[in-house]
Amino acid sequence: MNAKKLFAGNPVTELFNIQYPIIQGGMVWCSGWKLASAVSNNGGLGLLGAGSMYPDVLREHIHKMKQATTKPWGVNVPLLYPDIEDLMNIIVEEGVKIVFTSAGSPAKWTPFLKEKGITVAHVIANSRLAKKCEDAGVDAIVAEGFEAGGHEGREETTTLTLIPLVRKATRLPLLAAGGIGSGQHILAAQALGADGVQIGSLFALSQESSAHQAFKEYAVKAKEGDTMLTLKQLAPVRLLKNHFYHLVEEAQRQGASVDQLKELLGRGRAKKGMFEGDLEEGELEIGQVAAMIKEIKPVNEIMKQLLEEYRSARALF
Repeated sequence: MNAKKLFAGNPVTELFNIQYPIIQGGMVWCSGWKLASAVSNNGGLGLLGAGSMYPDVLREHIHKMKQATTKPWGVNVPLLYPDIEDLMNIIVEEGVKIVFTSAGSPAKWTPFLKEKGITVAHVIANSRLAKKCEDAGVDAIVAEGFEAGGHEGREETTTLTLIPLVRKATRLPLLAAGGIGSGQHILAAQALGADGVQIGSLFALSQESSAHQAFKEYAVKAKEGDTMLTLKQLAPVRLLKNHFYHLVEEAQRQGASVDQLKELLGRGRAKKGMFEGDLEEGELEIGQVAAMIKEIKPVNEIMKQLLEEYRSARALF
């Protein structure tokens, strides 16, 4: 069966006016206009990752997105970003139609965005926040499990467990995130109650990703167990093991205080590792699914493979 027909009437495709219920995560240092436009042009929903962009840089990427695609696209905004008001004003001024928010309460900015006619999705890591999302007026929920790369919730709930819990708590369109890297994963997420998926690591390691080539090559060599959740005293983050990761682990083993960990972390670690390619001293944020990714492919091949795998898996049932 044609993949488009498989997703006919899907709540996610209808909400965002896209062909496939596949959203590209708005990842820091990876999700520039080249990646986001490629995903949108291939039938998914591309997101600019505003979390690693100064306001003027975000505006520049928005302008380039408008030139690169006529398909729907959006912006991911971590709500803890220090220049959040500037980012939100730029999003409104530039006529962005879709915003995914994360790392904060949906109540603060959702009404503002909705008043401007913007479709809003919010990322959560536990089912308790589903009701808050509904009360805030969000249009869709992303439930992100423990397998995901980068910053996560403290509950350490896996995607397999999280999706049914969130589905029980809400009827809003639901996207599964964390450990999604194949068409089989998409079908499994749907079987658990999700309407679609948000994919991070697979797109972070694509040719169009703005991440440094050295980071991509290091990540595709990752094996099972090469990523770990750490820095739980500050903000839990999943990292590839490297020199910096081992420094953190040793500091924590010796009982480092929160202030000592903050000093060790410093500033710009994620940029240093993922964008500048410092594989020793940088933070290398990637999900567990990196162990399954063995090639750096262009987005059109990634999307084609996801759909072929999905179709084949669906045919077995």
